[in-house]
Amino acid sequence: MKSLLVTGGAGFVGGNFIIDVLSLGGHKVINLDKLTYAGNLDTLASVAKHPEYAFVVGDIGDKRLLARVLAEHKPDAIVNFAAESHVDRSIDGPSEFVQTNVVGTLGLLESALTYWRALPPERREIFRFLHVSTDEVYGSLGPVGRFTEETAYAPNSPYSASKAASDHLVRAFHHTYGLPTLTTNCSNNYGPYQFPEKLIPLMIHKALLGEALPVYGDGRNVRDWLYVLDHCRAIQRVLQLGQVGEVYNIGGDAERENIHVVQTICKLIDERRPLDGGRRRESLISYVKDRPGHDRRYAIDAGKIRNTLGWRPSETFESGIARTVDWYLANQTWCQRVLDGSYRGERLGVA
Repeated sequence: MKSLLVTGGAGFVGGNFIIDVLSLGGHKVINLDKLTYAGNLDTLASVAKHPEYAFVVGDIGDKRLLARVLAEHKPDAIVNFAAESHVDRSIDGPSEFVQTNVVGTLGLLESALTYWRALPPERREIFRFLHVSTDEVYGSLGPVGRFTEETAYAPNSPYSASKAASDHLVRAFHHTYGLPTLTTNCSNNYGPYQFPEKLIPLMIHKALLGEALPVYGDGRNVRDWLYVLDHCRAIQRVLQLGQVGEVYNIGGDAERENIHVVQTICKLIDERRPLDGGRRRESLISYVKDRPGHDRRYAIDAGKIRNTLGWRPSETFESGIARTVDWYLANQTWCQRVLDGSYRGERLGVA
């Protein structure tokens, strides 16, 4: 049985990853999370008493805490999800993103390096540090082409700049110190337990209430959408089979314009929860001033992970978005508890 230290495991992707790993068996999981506004232990209620799960509250940059956790639990791998992740929030407050995503990742790498160096040779050989990143580090694409692992970095927001810096630090710790690292850069995730500041859960929430559905600019910005469980399985595959020092791009092969995503959500919710009088929720769509520095298009070429590790997404956008809408409709208690906090669905990052 392998032991994983998962950082940021109370967040959206990290929480789904922990639930999935424990459901498959064969792993112990230690979850280290600072529990910022986007960290939600309700997400992990189904595994809270699992015999192979432990939760530790703390910051990835706290070296004293990391030393204790690593010494006590002796993980075979660290999977780093911990990050500030919302572009709009990074526009309002970039310093927090630098502190967590850059300084925090550096502290985690330093702790991991000290731990790895002290392991006996046979355990040092199998240890991995997997860093989860984003396609946003590559910047913006034109109407054609896709990001590959060789694409030059060109981040355009404080968020993507902070993630780019963390990616470079991970690479440097491998090439300078030999730390056995892996990096994944994924496209836009969606699915259960996503904090409602992000496009899909926010539109679902507002559509259910019959509120205006704000779409930035002309709505033609394109993203490659990746169902979160497909992402989790890809990370597991990289952990198992990935070559040390390599980068793997993970995409859903599901490019959609933002306006198409919102229209699809409207249609699905109309079918499941019709408005009085037969009004269509698409009539609630309103176009608002675009976000500063809004990248026009992202698209991932996932050929490397498909061809070398045998991974491919199991969900199409159509099947994944239907599953997502159904999950939110069936889990309104979770949604309401999240929205009882400081975030109320307002627009952020209008700077």
